[in-house]
Amino acid sequence: MGFLRWAYPEQSPTGYWGPTTAIIDWCEENYVVSHYIAEWSNTISNFMFLITASYSTYCSYRNGLELRFILIGLMFALVGVGSWLFHMTLKFRFQLLDELPMVYATSIPAWSVFCEFNWKTWRLDTKQPSLKKQIGIAIAVFSFTTSLTYLYLVYHIVVLFQILYGILTVTVVLISGSFAWFLESPHPLVKKNIYTTMALGILTFVAGFVFWQLDQLFCPLWIHIRRDYLKLPLGVFLELHGWWHLLTGVGVYTYLVVLHYLRIINLKQEDQFTFIWRWGIIPEIINNDLAITTNYSLTFWGPYESNNNQSII
Repeated sequence: MGFLRWAYPEQSPTGYWGPTTAIIDWCEENYVVSHYIAEWSNTISNFMFLITASYSTYCSYRNGLELRFILIGLMFALVGVGSWLFHMTLKFRFQLLDELPMVYATSIPAWSVFCEFNWKTWRLDTKQPSLKKQIGIAIAVFSFTTSLTYLYLVYHIVVLFQILYGILTVTVVLISGSFAWFLESPHPLVKKNIYTTMALGILTFVAGFVFWQLDQLFCPLWIHIRRDYLKLPLGVFLELHGWWHLLTGVGVYTYLVVLHYLRIINLKQEDQFTFIWRWGIIPEIINNDLAITTNYSLTFWGPYESNNNQSII
């Protein structure tokens, strides 16, 4: 077999956390790498979620953005923690900590964009929403998330949960996309950077979703390839649900940058911030009062600028 490759166990061994109580058990075979981690790749891959959500929270705080963006980052970090515990233990209580915070985290940007959306013109409302509108939308979003939580806890219908969560997410993407489409700016880089970042975020999510579906639809094939050809430890890189975690972590961060920038523009504060691409590939909004200590460009994969803050506005 060789020193650097070894065979999978004939049967999945019994692990530290005991029998599975979760509703879902993914394609990754349980406890084949560690006695203490049920699904190794699906667990470890959550590091991307934790890193990107934490960095988004840090950027929101450092740039002095509104509390909503700090809460969004913290909630998505909680999703990463919950997903880590869920895949590590395959216990139902941690499955809830993985899935329900996804809804709660998405409900915050949903409330934010719904408040800024002009439901008559289907465009970004440049007037700040009234307190009545904010409270009304908050009640509607809260009612939706509460009903979804109740249905999931009582009936354990995973597909229904995934569909309704997907509808909420797609709605946020469509409305924020309409903001970008109808945005009027004399500066071409503004819309170019928004479109590029939105495209990267959406493509990353879609790629992750495809990996997730392939993991479910062709599970016997992946097990066959891992067991008969790749062996351990190479087999851990063919756990497609783990790639869903990696890509989702990147996608969440990327799209949050879009939401940050659209909100800054709506508040007419764009002259206080610069849209940069760290090392030419990582989008970020940075306050002009802060130093940029890494190489960066003003467009995706563009030429590096000097390390002095330069606004594109």
